Amino acid sequence: MTNPAPIIDLSFPHNWEAEVLSARPLILPPRHFVYPLQAEEVERGALEVLVRPGAPDELRQKHPLYAQQFLATFALGFRDPAVPTGLWSCPEPEELCAVSGGYAYLIHTAAPERFTMLPYRPVLEVRPVLDEQLLLFIGHRNILAWGRQSEAWQSEKLSDEGLTITGLESGVLRGLGWEMRTDKEMHFALDLRTGCRLSSPQN
Repeated sequence: MTNPAPIIDLSFPHNWEAEVLSARPLILPPRHFVYPLQAEEVERGALEVLVRPGAPDELRQKHPLYAQQFLATFALGFRDPAVPTGLWSCPEPEELCAVSGGYAYLIHTAAPERFTMLPYRPVLEVRPVLDEQLLLFIGHRNILAWGRQSEAWQSEKLSDEGLTITGLESGVLRGLGWEMRTDKEMHFALDLRTGCRLSSPQN
């Protein structure tokens, strides 16, 4: 069984180019970064991405490394076609989001040593929300929103196991979460500005 092709979602304007490689190059480029730093046996199924940062001419002259391409190796989370693998642009143009088997990483392409690995194991879905300048990460029980360079908010527990997003409009996210106590799917609505649950979600 072959793995599905990586997702490439460049909804946000971005100041970099990236290419998902089918395998690690036999000759590594001078700049190579592995995420996370403490990963063991990261080569097995890792997502290999060649990143080319963009930079204005004045920055290229002042900081020679600024626009040099680098290889980014992202450790694999799960070997499961149900979890995403791919690349997303972010609200911050110099940031890149990579998801490898449901493990999500955000790196600053101008300073690749700066990165964040999200706590969800795994991320089940990634959704850009352009109007609110957010990149949403949907887990089994919660939703995390990433803004410009940092986490914007993280929701309260919305489900005992599994979330379904049913709508995104007028600054409100609507969805369904399964409640173990009643064995039913319950509607919820979140304010996209704050991540707080709205008291009376509309179906």
